[in-house]
Amino acid sequence: MQAFRQNCLSKTSFAKATVGTIRLSFLKLGARITISCRRILIAIATACPHQDILGIAYSRIQAIPDSG
Repeated sequence: MQAFRQNCLSKTSFAKATVGTIRLSFLKLGARITISCRRILIAIATACPHQDILGIAYSRIQAIPDSG
């Protein structure tokens, strides 16, 4: 969680958020997950209050080099 906050949430309003706040805001988010042969789609509600920050975190996760 510390690495997620440092790498993905830096320069956002959640940069100094506690683990509990991040868990409640992002990890306990209701979403529809669809798995196909080539990709995994995560659909969140259009009323999600943190969509912009989730988009930033997602793009930063993709930019992390694969260690395996």
